[in-house]
Amino acid sequence: KKTSPKKPPTKQQAAMAEEQMEEASSSAAASGTPFQLQFDKPIPFQIKLAEWNPEKDLLAMVTDDSKVLLHRFNWQRLWTISPGKCITSICWSPDGKIVALGTEDGFVLLHDVENGKMLRSIKSHDVAIICLNWAEDEPLSRTDKEDLLSYEDRTTRFFPPAPVMPRIGGLNSGDTGLADENEEAIQAFSSASCQRFNILCTGDKDGCICFSIFGIFPIGKININKVPIHVQSSGKRTSYRLQDVSISKVSLSRNLHQLVLLCSGKLINTDNLSLSNDLSVGVHCLHLDTSIFSNRKNELHQVSQQASSIQDLVEVVRASISMMSKQWSNAMNLFHEKFSALPSLLTAHGMESSSEDEFMSLLFGTHTSPALHQFLVSSLGEAGLKRIAKTIESAGRELRIVVSEHLQPAVEIISFRLAELRGLARWRSRFQNIGLDEKLMDGVTERVGMLVVQVERFSRVAATVLYLFQNFLSWVLKCVKILLSEPTDQVPSTNSELVVIFLKFLLDKDPIKQLLETDQIFEWDM
Repeated sequence: KKTSPKKPPTKQQAAMAEEQMEEASSSAAASGTPFQLQFDKPIPFQIKLAEWNPEKDLLAMVTDDSKVLLHRFNWQRLWTISPGKCITSICWSPDGKIVALGTEDGFVLLHDVENGKMLRSIKSHDVAIICLNWAEDEPLSRTDKEDLLSYEDRTTRFFPPAPVMPRIGGLNSGDTGLADENEEAIQAFSSASCQRFNILCTGDKDGCICFSIFGIFPIGKININKVPIHVQSSGKRTSYRLQDVSISKVSLSRNLHQLVLLCSGKLINTDNLSLSNDLSVGVHCLHLDTSIFSNRKNELHQVSQQASSIQDLVEVVRASISMMSKQWSNAMNLFHEKFSALPSLLTAHGMESSSEDEFMSLLFGTHTSPALHQFLVSSLGEAGLKRIAKTIESAGRELRIVVSEHLQPAVEIISFRLAELRGLARWRSRFQNIGLDEKLMDGVTERVGMLVVQVERFSRVAATVLYLFQNFLSWVLKCVKILLSEPTDQVPSTNSELVVIFLKFLLDKDPIKQLLETDQIFEWDM
């Protein structure tokens, strides 16, 4: 069949067609190529995890050997750290200032974005942490702010600024095993985190999810293996339960009302176990109601602010004790190293008397044995004795500084903050259902009160021991000068009774070390 040829388009139709093609071309240019390759950089290692910073052009990456690298968008490397643990997950804090790492042994490590220093190490799980999600609460509207309870942290009204980790000359950074060199970053981390309410969610391979306010204060835990799942179908409700769950991904909504998670496991029909089969094994998406976080966020915020500050101060207490123990141990090692020569000399001279007996005989002027004479004049000498005295005096001075500027203020502020929490715990209608139990708070408040008493006792014992050491060493120095026929007018006067007390209770004993034994005195459980 013949067809008549089409008429050529008019000028108006051609202009319209051209305009449509231009619009289509511009639309394709705008939406047809949404991604462009910026650069392609070869790297000498395998990357198993990577996460973009939510606020800055920073990319955190984890290598196969669990090194953590931070790069800018232009591929400039800022720092590299090796946490010493197998890293299994990574995420950023909402403000982009903290990178959180989940480890194979269940720890959450929080590192400062500026330099990679570790701020916190928190044991959250017993197995590998597979996923992390750090959600920040939405900004409050004016109406919401008016509905919130006003709460004042009264600590600053009664106490000076909280003490920081102690530093003492002669000890290398990290001797305490804590991040003491980074206390400024820790304080900034704590104060900044308290500005906006946020929750870190961590999921592990055994089906457990933990929640921590500011990433440091644990507030809850869910075991998905024990969560009942109810499905309504055709007017009939069926109950299920997941078995052998491993969490793959968690995400908490911005309003904190809902938690969505992906997990693998086997779905079991608890109403009729015979209906369960291999087809129920797979990946499941669960939607959980977490509205308690939103409904009680004011109370949770108040408690976590106090508890986070208490945790900071607990680290100050532990670091202070560790520092004092190290410093005093060094001084006592020198003392015992020098004075341990006397028993060997007594044995060499065939004598059965003890060091205490020999010093007692010297004190009461009966006689000076050849072994004691050799020890005082040759083995110990005036120079060695002065070195011991200077070392013990320096250690005592530093003990007083740590106690007065770090340990005692930290313990007193902990006691005050716990008293504040104890007061909140008595408001049972608002705080009991989030776990702030009045009886538990009574118990821990009593134990911290005992800790305050122990610090006071330690200060008194340390002052007495140091005075007894000073008196004993001055007396020994006077004896050395007499044996060498040197003048003794420059030697401070001594008390013979205090020398006897030293020989009876301090020559072979160390009460300061006993008080610094963490397991016996200062260890307490919140």
